[in-house]
Amino acid sequence: MWTRRIGALAATTAFLLIGQAAYAADVSPVAEPTPEAPAVSALSPWQIRVRGLGVITNDEGKVNGVPGSDLSYSDSVIPELDITYYFTDNIAAELILGTTRANVYGEGSIDGLGKIGSTWLLPPTLTLQYHFTDFGAFKPYVGAGINYTMFYSQDAKSADDLDIKNTFGAAVQVGFDYMVNDHWGLNFDVKKIFLKPDFDVTVGGTDLKGSAKLDPWLIGAGVTYRF
Repeated sequence: MWTRRIGALAATTAFLLIGQAAYAADVSPVAEPTPEAPAVSALSPWQIRVRGLGVITNDEGKVNGVPGSDLSYSDSVIPELDITYYFTDNIAAELILGTTRANVYGEGSIDGLGKIGSTWLLPPTLTLQYHFTDFGAFKPYVGAGINYTMFYSQDAKSADDLDIKNTFGAAVQVGFDYMVNDHWGLNFDVKKIFLKPDFDVTVGGTDLKGSAKLDPWLIGAGVTYRF
């Protein structure tokens, strides 16, 4: 009889222990999966380009009060550096740096003046760009921004004195990179700068004023490096 009671007690105890273990398994919290870390681009947001740049000006201008007066300007080819910062894969800002020398010639009714003078230009230009990213290694972009052109080392020739004023202008651009790998690429770029500086000029002792409608095209090709 005692043997049967001991056996029943043992069976009851085992049943209770199994039930408690099952209940604990049911109420224990389910571990949630660890979220995957977002993919981090190996590329820096910084990029530079080095280009050869053709500067082609619009030959138009006037001397105030001189009917039929016109102006023309020399074109040039210069080295150019630009620095780009990518805010996102599509949106970037670009700073364009370069300097060039231009000659100023009299045309129309003042053709007889020939070379009026020359000046150096420093035209830093900042644009905001949209880059298209759906074409693989071919990465076209468009941009628009602002230019501030500074004129320095001005030298009068047939004029007694020449002073071209620093001025702001608007800029638009279109171009593309063709990336050879993640870092290196080839670039082609065209910009139009709307630039119309005023100037003071002294000819034969007479002080005159005028405006030079330069509106240059900047056509460049070169190498891109993305850090």
